[in-house]
Amino acid sequence: MLHYLDRTNPHAPVASAKANRKSLISLKGVGLTFGSHEVLRDIDVEICEGEFVCVIGPSGCGKTTLLRILAGLIRASRGTVSYRGKVQTQPASDIAIVFQDYANALLPWRTAAANVSLALEAAGTPRAERKDRIADLLDKVGLSKHADKYPSEMSGGMQQRLQIARCLAQNPSVILMDEPFGALDAMTRQKLQDEILSIVSDSNVTAFFVTHDLEEAIYLGDRVIALEPNPGRIAELIDVPLTRPRNQLTTREEPEFLALRRKLFDFVLRYE
Repeated sequence: MLHYLDRTNPHAPVASAKANRKSLISLKGVGLTFGSHEVLRDIDVEICEGEFVCVIGPSGCGKTTLLRILAGLIRASRGTVSYRGKVQTQPASDIAIVFQDYANALLPWRTAAANVSLALEAAGTPRAERKDRIADLLDKVGLSKHADKYPSEMSGGMQQRLQIARCLAQNPSVILMDEPFGALDAMTRQKLQDEILSIVSDSNVTAFFVTHDLEEAIYLGDRVIALEPNPGRIAELIDVPLTRPRNQLTTREEPEFLALRRKLFDFVLRYE
């Protein structure tokens, strides 16, 4: 089922794919302008607790900027951003961010285990509980054998996996991810896609995931937001009617998956 923005009323809130869940993040009439350049215009969307929302669109449409607004790192020029029913004016402690730039996100003087420990230390986790928690997180991202390595001794993909583990150590309510799997090989990427889905399902974490990979957006998401550029605005909001749990082989062979892939491909192609 496809849902389209009501173009007769561009400020109309977009219906949630999980109407029975409580709204967690609300954007109403959100826009952003830098100088004379309008980056985002009239963003209206509700994101619910436990929902997995993916964002796609051509380069320059404002995907990462929108993520940073949700994180409280950038203030919108217009409109309101609400988190848990309150206007968001600064970053929230239970919103975690996985950035593209993994090389600068890690502390080079700390080992992999110590980088993960950083989040636990900040949260006040007792020292006696950290070792097992760190071991579990490193295992989830396939770094169990690399706990004592420093970031400079790890590949780019390993560094990104480490950043994800450190992010998960925060036990976040919301996880914002900016193309986190782009540097990973295909098999590792698929493993982490499934791990992220498992984490969201088990912990009711809300995920907002920016990607250029159309298949990734469909595989992961409950909904896909398609942004069009100049300025960035919601062109379509698409429900993903695929059953869960998802499977890397059979899910991608489903007719609904193939139809959505074609639709998103045609959408992006319009701006190439």
